[in-house]
Amino acid sequence: MRTCLILDDYQQAALALADWGRIADRVAVSAIAEHIPDRETLRARIDQAEILVIMRERTPFPAALLERLPRLKLLVTSGMRNLAIDVASARSRGVTVCGTESSPTPPTELTWALILGLARHVVPESRNLRDGGPWQSTIGSDLAGATLGILGLGKIGTRVAEIARAFGMRVIAWSPNLDEARAAAAGVERAASKEALLEASDVVTIHLVLGERTRGLLGEAELRRMRRGAVLVNTSRAPIVDQVALVRALEAGWIAGAGLDVFETEPLPADSPFRRLPNVLALPHLGYVSRNNYRTFFTQAVEDIEAWLAGSPIRELG
Repeated sequence: MRTCLILDDYQQAALALADWGRIADRVAVSAIAEHIPDRETLRARIDQAEILVIMRERTPFPAALLERLPRLKLLVTSGMRNLAIDVASARSRGVTVCGTESSPTPPTELTWALILGLARHVVPESRNLRDGGPWQSTIGSDLAGATLGILGLGKIGTRVAEIARAFGMRVIAWSPNLDEARAAAAGVERAASKEALLEASDVVTIHLVLGERTRGLLGEAELRRMRRGAVLVNTSRAPIVDQVALVRALEAGWIAGAGLDVFETEPLPADSPFRRLPNVLALPHLGYVSRNNYRTFFTQAVEDIEAWLAGSPIRELG
């Protein structure tokens, strides 16, 4: 009997959202709900497992960890891209790495939850109402007629643009590879430059893949170009924005606020300024966390394991 561990099952949902019984006669499956940040503690908990199922980048698997897991043979990650796995190192050690599909719908919807929450001050107004604070203490911002700037016009960015048009917003977009034809096909204006987008937008939302060209894409100079009444929303990856500069921008009022679902260290440290800044609407990386997405992740994880057991792995990461 092979051993499979599911890591970082925060909501204890993995075993309920897929039919693990399909492999029960060949694989003993169990889940770990808590996050284990210490690498040595983690290694001790998982070193007997031949199969690991992980959720996005919650737990990194660099070469230094992989080389200390000699029993590991199959690593399954949710999504088809996971920069926290050293895939080349895994392959060199005979570890197969497979992924699952992921829908762009949940992160699209969460992006709008953050935009609307910031525009209408949902959290502070709700807190005041519950705590007996002032009745109506803020004035909301109108989305109709405002400009939404989208950095990254892929699957998620395109869907965000569709919803923005329904709100009556002007939509502009920019990315290093975006051309006029693709922008027109998505029904948006192509900004002449990143700087032009930042200067023109009332809301800036990030939907880029993290890479060498996008890491630190928005630093102090870029944040200072934004309108003082504008807000920044990031449901992509934290390092796309210089985090020190972002804190300064929020503290000094270069921008009005930020909606953040991603952080450089997750779970977010207790002393992080993003936990205390009053103009931040922060969520614990919920963009992809929805029932349908989880059902897809774990159902396809079972399929990945079945295929690997049969000697024909599917959805391998390159």
